[in-house]
This record gives sequence, structure tokens and C-alpha cells, in this order.
Amino acid sequence: MKLAFADPRNMTVSPLNMNYGRPDPDIADIAPSIRQRGVLLTMLVQEKTQDGAVVPGHFEIVAGRRRWFAAMAAIAQGVEIDPVPIGILAPGDDAAAIEASLIENLARLPADEVTCWETFAKLIRKGRAPEQIAATFHMTDAVVRRTLALGNLLPRIRGLYRREAIDVATVRSLTLATKSQQKEWLAMLDDPERRAPTGAQLKTWLFGGASIPAKNALFRLDDYPGQIIADLFGDDSYFTDPNLFWTCQNQALAAKREALLADGWNAVEVLETGRSFESWKHERVSKAKGGKVFLAISSRGEVTTHEGWLSAKEARRAEAAAAKAARGEGDGDGPKTDRAEVTSAQQTYIDLHRHAAVRAVLADHAGVALRLLVAHAVAGSALWRVEADPRRAGHEAVSASVEASPAEARFRAKQAGAAALLGVEADGDLVGRKGDGGAAGVFAKLLSLPDADVLAVAAVVMGEALAAGSAEVEAAGLHMKVDMAAFWSPDAAFFELIRDREAVNAMLKEVGGKKVADGNLAEKVKTQKAILRDFLERDERPSQGRALDAALADLPGWRLHQAALRHRRAEQGGRAPAASGQGPRRGRGPGPGRGPGQRSQPGHPRGRMSRRGGRRLAPIPPDLEPRVRRRGVFPMTLGGRWPPRLAARRRGRSGLEGSRSGRRRRRRPGRRRGRSPTLEAG
Repeated sequence: MKLAFADPRNMTVSPLNMNYGRPDPDIADIAPSIRQRGVLLTMLVQEKTQDGAVVPGHFEIVAGRRRWFAAMAAIAQGVEIDPVPIGILAPGDDAAAIEASLIENLARLPADEVTCWETFAKLIRKGRAPEQIAATFHMTDAVVRRTLALGNLLPRIRGLYRREAIDVATVRSLTLATKSQQKEWLAMLDDPERRAPTGAQLKTWLFGGASIPAKNALFRLDDYPGQIIADLFGDDSYFTDPNLFWTCQNQALAAKREALLADGWNAVEVLETGRSFESWKHERVSKAKGGKVFLAISSRGEVTTHEGWLSAKEARRAEAAAAKAARGEGDGDGPKTDRAEVTSAQQTYIDLHRHAAVRAVLADHAGVALRLLVAHAVAGSALWRVEADPRRAGHEAVSASVEASPAEARFRAKQAGAAALLGVEADGDLVGRKGDGGAAGVFAKLLSLPDADVLAVAAVVMGEALAAGSAEVEAAGLHMKVDMAAFWSPDAAFFELIRDREAVNAMLKEVGGKKVADGNLAEKVKTQKAILRDFLERDERPSQGRALDAALADLPGWRLHQAALRHRRAEQGGRAPAASGQGPRRGRGPGPGRGPGQRSQPGHPRGRMSRRGGRRLAPIPPDLEPRVRRRGVFPMTLGGRWPPRLAARRRGRSGLEGSRSGRRRRRRPGRRRGRSPTLEAG
């Protein structure tokens, strides 16, 4: 091979060149240096032949095609290029020419950073500026400066990198380290019992946690008060203080969320740091149909925005809302996609602690507790279910009689006053009215009332919830000494409902006298009631007959026609059971086995007890008296006395005599023998 110089204008690309026939190459990296210094590297060529003869001064390029294109481009721009150095290959050896072209192209590899740093450092010492170096080698100023920054590394680290003992990622991370950190890292590298971090782990070690690139910041870097270190080999810089970064990043994230909401998105959900957005669990939903925006934040501070998504459940709910809106059934509020702010367990925790605190203080405020009690009775709650007595009459005459009674009119007036205090309409019972706010709304209203008004409302509510025919009615009537005569007198409905012949005849005897009663003893019940009503309407009763009203007035909790019968039997006598154990008959005349001086006494509504002669009733034991009155075994007219037969049974239970199994059985005449209704003491 001979060395020489040749004019580029007299050269062409040889067909033996490995890049022959391809498009013009990119010469942007070598064009500046060739314009300034020309082609300095030798180009491999062969002499050009034509018709078997060599053409003097003309050559074909085997290797150096890009340099020739760069030289021709400089000549085209008017730059004078010196003859280029060439190496003339021996003619006829085409294989050697192909190998030379391949070797030359394979050898054209970029130099490592350390070699570049050494070369650039020499140029700097000769007086060249980094800008001039960048222009000569077609590099950016940042690349030149980052390469020159390798001088900040300790010589040993540069030597390790040149020998490829450490990789590129490690040496680039070490450019971020201080001199003391570099020495500490070398100490870990030399220690066989310790492992020196490399690559990405080295960045984590240098920054004391995850390395956060500056490009991930949502805020302006000019406004960041902390320090930022540049990666001298890459394009990123990093925050030295992660805590300060997250403070600024969260503020910018909140501003971004507000901007998205102002842009019309239904909701913006910020995911937990490090949690990725699971798109396979969500569906695409547009902004107009209630789609949400999800902001995913990586541990390195990178924020990814996912617009127009809903979970599968929320998407179905949104579709249902859209379908309703299309049918005109929607409420116009759009789909509800907000989830609960607290979990169910946390809500239970909060509720129980608030409940404990409120009831602890409520125990010291009786007035507030009273108002809260009345509010619960009126409107109810999850634990309260108070109902007003339905007052079902089952008979039109009974209903009309009760509605026309003075007691009902008086209570309705009280009810209307209580409704006015609560600010509701007086159109029925107060109990069961939910109203606005339920029990809490009623409680708020009661807090504004004085104690006297609250007690008035409480009295009406209790009156509405008092069960008709209950032992509570009787107990309250006894305590308050209710005068029934002031609220009731026998009316047409009372007489219409009497069906017992003996009771009607007893009342007729009270009103018209014994002669009238005995004279109509065999008449029909209807006839005797008509005679009784005539006496009452004309008020032609003897003075002793007026005791009937008083006797009936003392029994507010019992059926009045039974009360009249009990009164008559207690005061004037009745039939006793026969010695054979047969019960009294309801027919005409005395029952079998009845002797003179035997009178029937009042008893349980399901049966009648009797006593012989004029023997007094035994006292009711104090331990059973509340139970007896609660179950309604005896009317108030007994005055706390115990019938002798049940007194004996009571003694038998105490071990003296008798037993529950020894009760006497009775059966009516004409019926099959069997067990008939009996009385129980409790």
C-alpha cells in the first residue's frame, strides 16, 4: 500500500465499499472539523481504471466514504480543502479491499468518557474554551461540561472506570457524590465484609432514600428553596432533600386537583404514593357522564394523570342514572361516585365514643333527658317504636259513644294544645309523627319550650300510647282517683251491648225496685232493657237505685256490663256452686244445689267464684297483689281481698294443703265431661 494525497474532486465511491449505493450518510458530527482542518485520517482507495487502463490522478474510495462526503460538502460551501491523505491498495485484490472497508467501519467506535475527559482537559490547558471544543467536535456545551466534570472524581475511580471495573451507571452516580462520599464508597468497595452499592442502589445510598429527578416536579424549579444536584452524564438533576420536595409537590398536587375540578370533572381522586392505577378494574367514562380523574404518584414523585375513568361498580351506576335521565326519571344530580370518607369499623369507633360521652353528660341534665325522651316517644328511632292505641271499637255504636264522650273531647283539646306547642297540625295523634328531622327535629323544638309545656306534651303523648283495657289504665285510674261519673253516664250503646239477663235484672232491681225486677224476671233481655231505660230517662229511680251510677263509675278499666253484674252480686247476693261441683247456670232461676243465704261474689272474667254465707273475703297476700292487679284477676271493688277458695289454694302452695293439680273441675249441665275453664291465682 502506497501513501499519497489526492484531490477529493477526483474521487468516487468504489463498488467494493460496504456502503456503496446507499443514501448519503449523516455527516453532521464530522463536517465542522473537516471544514476547519480538512480530512486528517487516511482514506483507503484503489486506482480508477477505464478500458483496462489506469486513469492517472483518479481514485475509488474503499473506506472513508463519510469523510469524502464531508469534504465535498465543504467544497460546495466554498471552503478550500487540502488534498486528502490516501492509502492506495494494490490493484486486483478485491477481497483485501472489502476486508479493509469492514475493518475501518468496525473500528469507528466512540471513545469512552475518561479518554474524552483526558483529551478535553489537554485542550483546556492549551487555552481552548469548552464552547470551542463543542464547536470543533460538534457537541453541545452540556455534553462537554459533563465530560469535563469527570475531573471531580477521584483518580482511583477514574482508573476503575477505564478498566471497566465499574459500569457507566455507577460512575455517573458517583459524579453526584461529594469527595467524602466517594472515599466512603471506595472503603466499602475494599472491605470484603461489606458490599458497595452500584447503579440505581448507589443513587438511593447517596440521597438517603429514593432519588427524585427534578423533571418530576409539578412546581417551578426556580421557586424551589432547596438544593438540586445535576447528573453530569445524563439529562436529569435530583433533589437533595426529599422531605422538602414532597412538601412542595403535595402543594402543587392540591392545586392541580382544584384545577381539574374547576375544569368540570366530577371528581379527582389522588391515589396513595406508590400505588399504581389499576386500569383493568375501571372503565372509560367521559366527563359528561360522570367520569373521574385519578392521579397516580410514584415513589420518585412522578405524577401520572388518568382522565375519564370509573370503577366497574360506579360505571354501572352511571349507566343506570343516564338511562333514568333519558326516561325523564332522573333527579338531575348526576351519578353519585363519592365513597365514604371512613371505613365502617372506624365509623363504629366514632359512634360508640360519641355515644358514651353524650350519655355520660346527659345523666346530669334531667331536663334535656326529659325532652329527648318525649321526642323519642313522638317520632321514634331505631330503638324506639311507640304506637298510639288504635282504639278499635269493633262496633259503630261503641265508636260513636266514645267519640261523643266528654272525656274524649277534653283529651282532644289537650292534644290540640300539645300539637300547637310542637308546631304541627292537630289532625290526629302526635305519636308516630316523624316530621322533618325525626326525633332530632322534635327534640330541637322541645328545647325551646319551658318545662311546663314539655310536661303537657309528655302527658298527651302518654295518654295516646296508653293501651286500652290494660292494667296500666287501672293503676293510673286508682292513683289519680278518676271520677267516672264526671265523664260517663249510661247511654244507648251501653244498654245495647248488655246481653246477660241476670245483669239486666240486677240493674232493673237497682233502678225500679225488687218488685219490678221480680215481676219481669222471665222476660226477654230486650224487654227488661227497655223498662230499665224508661226508668233512667224519666229519672224515676228510688234513692237507693242511684248507687248504680256510682258503682259503675268506680270501674274505669272493666267492661261495664260485667262490672254491673259483679256489683250486684257483691252487694245483694247471688248463686253458689252446687255441692256436686257443677258451675252456676246462666239460665232463668237459681242453679241446682243453691241454698238460702248463698251469694255469688265477683270473680275472674273467665269464670265466677263463690263463697258460702256471709263469710268475709280473705286478705290478698302482699307479695301477690301486684301480680294479681297486673293480670286483672280481680276488679278494684274487691278492695284487696282474697277469695277463700284461692286463699286455701295459696296455703296449699305453701305446703299446708291443696295443690294446683287438685283444682275442682266444673262442667255445665248437658255437656260432655271434660275440663272447663278454671281460675288461676297468678
